[in-house]
Amino acid sequence: MGKTNQFKKGVLELCVLYLLQNTDRYGYELTQRVDKHISLTEGALYPILRRLVKEGYCETYLKESSNGPARKYYKITEEGRNYLIELSSEWDVFVKNVSLIKMEEDNEASG
Repeated sequence: MGKTNQFKKGVLELCVLYLLQNTDRYGYELTQRVDKHISLTEGALYPILRRLVKEGYCETYLKESSNGPARKYYKITEEGRNYLIELSSEWDVFVKNVSLIKMEEDNEASG
């Protein structure tokens, strides 16, 4: 479990942007959606969300909730969409290259 934490840090930003590309979401909803696939500690996404807002990739707004106080929603910006395309492309290349290294080593070991 400890080793996966190093992997997570690099991909959580990408996951958040993927989740925001079609729908504005509030922080807890983002956490729940990511946590379905990648185990998170409570509050793990908030520093990432703050940085995405600070860097102009996301914006926030308050929206009234039917059951409680208003919620802060996160919305991807046009700059954030461009950043997502860039990150996604880099991620695909990275994963492909790691897979190639693994495959080459597996073939060498069995050959």
